Amino acid sequence: MRHLRRDFLKTVGAGAAGMLIPGAFTASAQTQRRQVSIGGRRVRVIDAHAHCIIPVQHVTKGTPLEKMGGGGGNNLLGLERLQIMDEQGVDVQALTINNFWWYSADADLARAIVREQNDGLAKWVARHPDRFVATATVALQHPELAAEQLQDGVKRLGLRGASIGGHVNGEDLSLPKFDPFWAKAAELGVPVFMHPGGATNIVRNDAFSGRGDLGNIIGNPLETTYFLSRLIFDGVFDKFPGLRVFAAHAGGYLPSYLGRTEAACVVRGNANCANQKKPSDYLKSQVLIDTMVFSDEGLRHLVAEVGVGQIVYGTDVPFNWPVTVDLVLNAKFLSDADKTAILSGNLMKVLRIQ
Repeated sequence: MRHLRRDFLKTVGAGAAGMLIPGAFTASAQTQRRQVSIGGRRVRVIDAHAHCIIPVQHVTKGTPLEKMGGGGGNNLLGLERLQIMDEQGVDVQALTINNFWWYSADADLARAIVREQNDGLAKWVARHPDRFVATATVALQHPELAAEQLQDGVKRLGLRGASIGGHVNGEDLSLPKFDPFWAKAAELGVPVFMHPGGATNIVRNDAFSGRGDLGNIIGNPLETTYFLSRLIFDGVFDKFPGLRVFAAHAGGYLPSYLGRTEAACVVRGNANCANQKKPSDYLKSQVLIDTMVFSDEGLRHLVAEVGVGQIVYGTDVPFNWPVTVDLVLNAKFLSDADKTAILSGNLMKVLRIQ
């Protein structure tokens, strides 16, 4: 199977030379920065899907979460991250912290964890203002507190949005109890980046066990599909028309089988839909989707279903996925303006990057 994986990586994007190989970068390594041009003009590449960790074990020590809050490797921010970006041709990363283990914390502990994480993100961005922006973590299990944390992150620290999980301890985020958070994001005019955690809120125990790492390969896109469908059918996007949500992993499976979702409220008498518009209307206006489809036809289909204006570049760094800068650059169905929009222009608008 190793040769299949190796051959696959060679055929996508920039191939093996553009891949992140864990352990391949050291603080002393010299990496030549890739310069990306379209139509003979230098363009910036902005990565909407980049993860990191801000260690907070000094905050969780002595609490039920004392085993959490650490981390290592390329999840930690340092020289290696800049070298990875340079090799991949990424000029700016929008940083997010995921796994959302703090969703089980009480209000006081959650307040301390989130403040430390967000302050840490802001300090890193301040040291490298031309290379990074970041989105705030929030304690979404306490919706009112999460709204306060988002406002603090945006107003005090200059963070550009929020990063959340696809559910809170199994609860759907379309429930009215989460409205204060959605309302605050819409009021501030900042996007919400949702990153899934393997669809453990949807599937039965051990459904994804066995070969293929199906919890990631199927579970993550499935959770994104479910999350977006709930926001659509439960009327959250209508309630907050200024809300913008970023859906990782190419929007899950929703764009791939959008016709079935479009028909649900029309032909299914028991669908009980609260949405006021067609599902595709929300995808074309309030949902941003990254380029993590890894094939020319996959990207073409995304463009056909949601439009160039909703698609942004993403890598999932520091995790080991094909780098797709060249997938965008070589797409014959995209104009130079389209390619520029996907690689940087769309994100510059929504994240307010000068």
